[in-house]
Amino acid sequence: MAQMVRAAVQTGPRQIEVREFPRPTIGADDGLLRVERCGICGSDVETYLGHMGGGDRPPSIPGHEPLGIIEEVGDEAAKRWGVRVGDRVAVEILIPCRSCDLCLTGNYQACRNKSGAYSGRTPLDKPPTALWGGYAEYLYLHPNAILHKVRNNVPADVAVMFNPLGAGVRWALHLGGVKLGDSVVILGPGQRGLCAVIAARIAGAGTIIVTGLAKDQFKLDLARGFGAHYTINVDAENTVERVREITRGIGADVILDVTPMAAQPILDALECVRHGGRIVLAGLKGRKPVSLVTDAIISKGATVVGAYSVDAQAYLDAIRIIESGEVPLERMHTHTFGLDDAGKAVETLAGEVPGEHAVHVTIAPGGLGD
Repeated sequence: MAQMVRAAVQTGPRQIEVREFPRPTIGADDGLLRVERCGICGSDVETYLGHMGGGDRPPSIPGHEPLGIIEEVGDEAAKRWGVRVGDRVAVEILIPCRSCDLCLTGNYQACRNKSGAYSGRTPLDKPPTALWGGYAEYLYLHPNAILHKVRNNVPADVAVMFNPLGAGVRWALHLGGVKLGDSVVILGPGQRGLCAVIAARIAGAGTIIVTGLAKDQFKLDLARGFGAHYTINVDAENTVERVREITRGIGADVILDVTPMAAQPILDALECVRHGGRIVLAGLKGRKPVSLVTDAIISKGATVVGAYSVDAQAYLDAIRIIESGEVPLERMHTHTFGLDDAGKAVETLAGEVPGEHAVHVTIAPGGLGD
């Protein structure tokens, strides 16, 4: 009789239930990951609430930030990935074909044949197994999966920050181009906003400004602890006026929007950026249109960049920061939940649980003692 694996399945908006699935048989070219932790992303919250097609999608196992231990691996896969049983790895969301011209020239995120199998929204009937999401005791490792080793002695709830920290590095540094002495405005103090603060500080930014709502004061305090020079409570202050005051009327070199579903931050970004500056848009708006005056982009000679996911270089940079132990990332982690409380975990990150101030929340599929 096949061994069964427990996983949390989202069946509809605000509906998550634990089910059992057969443990997949591993061959020469694939593998199996024992999931230690899976981080919860803001997009997980929006999907859970039904804001991003959660009601239209078939049942799936959520979780696209999995970290775990190689439980089984085929001989060919072990050679290709450079891993062995017992190694800890972080798993990227995308599965590229590894063969097309885009993959071969390093642009695998644009692979025409790519699969977002580890997006946390993959249908349960995708072969060869249902185990494509991180809210599960085990995760199937496709032959083309992209894995990154992480040292085993880093606390799991910190090691799993490879994803939000990778986003902070890519969006602020690789796409935003933050460099020594730059002024940076980060719109939104969530995980990725805070990680962008960390990345900008490491890059030597001269002025880091973070915005948030009044209810986000604990996150704004955390932002200052990670290196932000100024914070703006947008419920009490005008973002544009305050940024102009801080930058002496010049505007900021780089603006990063990581706010979910809100249109105003994009409009604020256009007003706050200096002539010749850069705006990086990373906060999803649920496909809702945003009305803006494009003349503002032209008259300022500004560059607007869309931030699509995280790439291998950003993950590697993030893992180096994590393994260095030089940044107190443990301050960001606030909650760990077992698999049976997956729904509560998402609601906690969403700020729906009274008395709880959540920043970084994880699922421990093997239990809280794992």
